[in-house]
Formats: sequence, C-alpha cells, structure tokens
Amino acid sequence: MKLARWIFGVAGVYGLVLLVPFYFLEDRIGQDTPPAITHPEFFYGFVGLGVAWQIAFLCLAVDPVRYRLMMFPSMVEKFAFAIAVGVMFLKDRVPARLVGFGSVDLVLGILFGVAYLRTAASRKETS
Repeated sequence: MKLARWIFGVAGVYGLVLLVPFYFLEDRIGQDTPPAITHPEFFYGFVGLGVAWQIAFLCLAVDPVRYRLMMFPSMVEKFAFAIAVGVMFLKDRVPARLVGFGSVDLVLGILFGVAYLRTAASRKETS
C-alpha cells in the first residue's frame, strides 16, 4: 500500500505543478506555437479536467485500497494521452519535445497498473 500511496502522490503533485501554470499561459502558447487558441473554453476545460484528475490522484494516495476501482479510469487518463501523443508524433503532428511528456504519462499509467495489482494483496489482508 505504501507503493501505491507514493505512486499516486507523486503523480498528483507532478501533474499539479505541470498543469496549474497553463491557466496563465493562453497568450504565450498562441505566440510560441501558432495559431492562437481560438476556443478558450476548450483550453480551460481541458486544463480544469486535468487539474481535477491530479486531485483525484492525491485522493487515491490517501487510501489506495478504499479507492482502488478509481485506478482503472486513472490508467485510462494516462494511457489516452500517451497513445495520442505517440500516434500524433508518428504522423508528424506534434513536436518531439511533447513525446517526453507522453512518455511520462505512459510510465505513470504502467505504475498505476502496478499499484492496482499490489493493492489487491492489501485488500485481501484487510478482508
């Protein structure tokens, strides 16, 4: 259970550190990677959704056995981004630097799976 707490705690903090600054970067993103964001509701909706998931990871870190089923959608959240970035990179639609972030999500998704399997033993002990 300590491993699961650590994995989800690190993922939640890492994600918040990475995503919260996006709330202040809309104009900068448009300048650095044109065109400018034309639908800010989608941009801020995406950032808000990402922040909500990071908070969910922190909740999972508090009691992984209790919230074990939430590990499935947590894995989907991580693998969805990793796979999308990988496919878009192969189609030359995203810069190579984004592959690094996709790779981090891939590793976190795998670690979430490990945490799920490891908490099964903890769950049996508490039953």
